[in-house]
Amino acid sequence: MMKTLALTLIAGLFGMGVSAQNLNKPTIILVHGAWSDSSAWNRVLPKLNAKGFNVVTVNLPGHGNDNTPFPSITLKSYVDAVKNAIGDRKNITLVGHSMGGMVISQVAEAMPESIKKLIYLTAYLPTNGQSLLDIAKKDEGSHVGKYLQIDRERASAGIAIEGAVDIFAADESKNVQDKFSTGVKADPLIPFATPVTLSEANFGSVDKVYIYATYDHAISYATQQFMVSKVAGVKTYSLKSGHSPFFSMPKQVASILISEAK
Repeated sequence: MMKTLALTLIAGLFGMGVSAQNLNKPTIILVHGAWSDSSAWNRVLPKLNAKGFNVVTVNLPGHGNDNTPFPSITLKSYVDAVKNAIGDRKNITLVGHSMGGMVISQVAEAMPESIKKLIYLTAYLPTNGQSLLDIAKKDEGSHVGKYLQIDRERASAGIAIEGAVDIFAADESKNVQDKFSTGVKADPLIPFATPVTLSEANFGSVDKVYIYATYDHAISYATQQFMVSKVAGVKTYSLKSGHSPFFSMPKQVASILISEAK
């Protein structure tokens, strides 16, 4: 009886040790951008998994197969989805593409102790009090404005079908461009207009990396550079890519993430 109890306790302690170890194992969490979903990372995922990282892709509310009504989706909805994906994990490298940069910034503000590093992949990098629209409206080099379709009644923001390839896949293979040629699903509008609340004590304490995409038609290279100039201590990389380097340059994207997540 005592021997059985002892073995049970030892097994329990061993299990706790493994669990704690997994929680502290380097983890990469990937957050997609607007007019996209978690499948955007499919070409990058195998390369990260091959290096032994825990990798989690987050599908934000209202994207992919998630049919949450747009009027109920806020920036907090996105932040909560990422926080739920993180859970009790530590040692997180949190990656955001495009609009995902707004989300990971607010997540870092809420739980800086869990985040080792923020990586912005041609993403919005805000300062305190800015919304995505605040930044986008000043981006004279972006092509989004001429294709943007706002439906306030449905609380949605869409991209005209003729603009999808230009914005998201200008430098992609014909196979990828063919997929975008049928258009993209509209996005919830409310998160675009919601300002972030960031502090030096929390958001400011987390290391940051920015990956430029020099041929981006969604967030112009000039705007990417301007955003980085407004945030202290950002390490940068540069890819000769359009807005979707996870499609056109998955090997290079994965290489940077692997190097920074170690």
